[in-house]
Amino acid sequence: MTEPENGIDYETSPGGEPLDETDVSLRAYLAKRSDEHLAGYRGEWSDEEVVEWDGNFRNDGNLMLVCCERDVDIEEFRRVLEEHLALRGIQPPS
Repeated sequence: MTEPENGIDYETSPGGEPLDETDVSLRAYLAKRSDEHLAGYRGEWSDEEVVEWDGNFRNDGNLMLVCCERDVDIEEFRRVLEEHLALRGIQPPS
């Protein structure tokens, strides 16, 4: 496997746990978001505010992703997003 350009392996979890197809798709989705957009995230936001900020959630409350084996709810999205922000060195203002 070749090293990603930014040095971050989005196909392996930070804790080394195995990832399924949905995990990889979610990380790839976040990898495509700009630093500027990601820096706008606020951890204190309500779920509704996170959904509005991201703009890619379905009416049933799950993230709209391709290549998914399962749904990604707001709780999982927040957890992976916050891991992703740390990996990219993005620290939204508190």
